[in-house]
Amino acid sequence: MSEEITHEATLESPTPAPGLKAAARKSALTLEGVARAYKTGSGPLIILKDAYLSVAAGEMVALVAPSGAGKSTLLHIAGLLEHPDAGEVFIMEEQCSRLGDDARTALRRRQIGFVYQFHHLLSEFSALENLVLPQRIAGLPRREAENRGMELLKYLQVDQRAAHRPAELSGGEQQRVAIARAVVNAPRLLLADEPTGNLDPKTAEHVFSTLKALVRESGLAALIATHNYSLAAQMDRTVTIEEGAIVPAKVG
Repeated sequence: MSEEITHEATLESPTPAPGLKAAARKSALTLEGVARAYKTGSGPLIILKDAYLSVAAGEMVALVAPSGAGKSTLLHIAGLLEHPDAGEVFIMEEQCSRLGDDARTALRRRQIGFVYQFHHLLSEFSALENLVLPQRIAGLPRREAENRGMELLKYLQVDQRAAHRPAELSGGEQQRVAIARAVVNAPRLLLADEPTGNLDPKTAEHVFSTLKALVRESGLAALIATHNYSLAAQMDRTVTIEEGAIVPAKVG
């Protein structure tokens, strides 16, 4: 499907995103001395070693590193999808190492939103229904879930496509719906893995602009893995992974 950006509007002074209120600028994600290695036939493959990272509310941090350096592992650990071998993960200053699986799942659903390179929208549901479903799982009444979903779609400029299924949307529209789904339950931390990787440059810039406006207005903390150095340069700072450590990186 050809890429078309429709219903464009300025994002310089957006209406605050629904369901999200700017939080005090405290750390939404903290990694302290995190280590992770995988067993291989030739010995352990060290991905992270004594790694430290903090992402504050309202901050956008770009994660750039070569393929295989450990970006996905880092995001999985930060998102409580994977346990580190050592070290500690704090989400909104809550220590996670002692949490059982059910508690980790509950914390992840409550505080963390995920956006991937591929949108992963449910193909049999409309754009709006893709936003209503996670809210219903969280216990919201249908009418409230629909209202919040429509407000978010409007904020991200895809409300006119609310009744369309993913196959009827352009790539940029699909990704904006995916972003809306990621934040519809008002998490405090957003983790994104190449969120514009499947888009052409013009559409990628537009999608990133909507994401950046959402982060700024809502006070979300965002850790975004990307190979797009132009987008990375627009974030607050950039980090990379070198010899298992998380270190500052220069872009541009």
